[in-house]
Amino acid sequence: MRAIVLEETGGPEVLRPSEVPDPVPGPGEVLIDVEARGVNFIDIYQRSGQYEVPLPFVPGMEAAGTVAAVGDGVDDLSVGQRVGWAMAPGAYAERAAVKASLVVPVPDAVSSEQAAALLLQGMTAHYLVNSVHPVAGGETVLVHAAAGGTGLLLVQLARERGARVIGTVSSPEKERIAREAGADEVVRYTETPVAEAVRDLTGGEGVAAVYDGVGRDTFGASLESLRPRGVLALFGQSSGPVEPVDPQRLNAAGSVYLTRPSLAHFVADREELLWRAGDLFSLVGAGRLDVRIGGRHPLAEAGAAQAALASRATTGKLVLV
Repeated sequence: MRAIVLEETGGPEVLRPSEVPDPVPGPGEVLIDVEARGVNFIDIYQRSGQYEVPLPFVPGMEAAGTVAAVGDGVDDLSVGQRVGWAMAPGAYAERAAVKASLVVPVPDAVSSEQAAALLLQGMTAHYLVNSVHPVAGGETVLVHAAAGGTGLLLVQLARERGARVIGTVSSPEKERIAREAGADEVVRYTETPVAEAVRDLTGGEGVAAVYDGVGRDTFGASLESLRPRGVLALFGQSSGPVEPVDPQRLNAAGSVYLTRPSLAHFVADREELLWRAGDLFSLVGAGRLDVRIGGRHPLAEAGAAQAALASRATTGKLVLV
């Protein structure tokens, strides 16, 4: 089969197509014919060496397709069933053997491309607004990179829970996309200081929560945008890691809370995984959650897709097909 095999860490050019043997599902695993794969920042961190992985390595932490075979001990998934997964490597290939405990059924109302574009970022957005800071009706929250893949889903899910959403973007086109997703207010950070704009939009109070997947470039503004006892959920670092933080800054910002959550800790239990994925699929099927696919690339062009994502010029989700 064809696969992208990472033999060394480095730039996008190290993502080279190769011919490799088909994987064989072991006990508790399923073999999946992969139809679509999501492209995520975690893939970039692994490829660059920022997150260490054993080499050689087939990247890609999210995909959807059809079960081709099941290993011993798998009794809740069957051959021919449409499925998806997140948080397990091997997606940048034509076939992948994945732990059955990480695989979720995909309903007929959701396409493979939608599932591959939704699971990792969608479940991230789901745990942020339902578990890290459960959004209450009438609250105001701030979503950075509101026109990106996770940002668009965060905007919609926060609105589902009754929040007023302020989004940050870099351009008029991204502002249009964020507003179409439901953002009530949009701040172009290239033109206006974010914390100042947020204070103006909240009558000086600040927001109940900031969902920040950008990291280094936004961290200071995120702290300054919170209301007293607000929550800063730093769930990513697309601009680079945040420098060490003096806890006194949390006091000065109003006894605020800082958390660095990760999806793995919010889907470790299969029941919780199925709840989050099922909730998202139901919203998509009902037309209440739009999955915006910002670009499609052939599998062989994985490096170009990652470069496009890293440029932060894309909107929505990039997929490999």
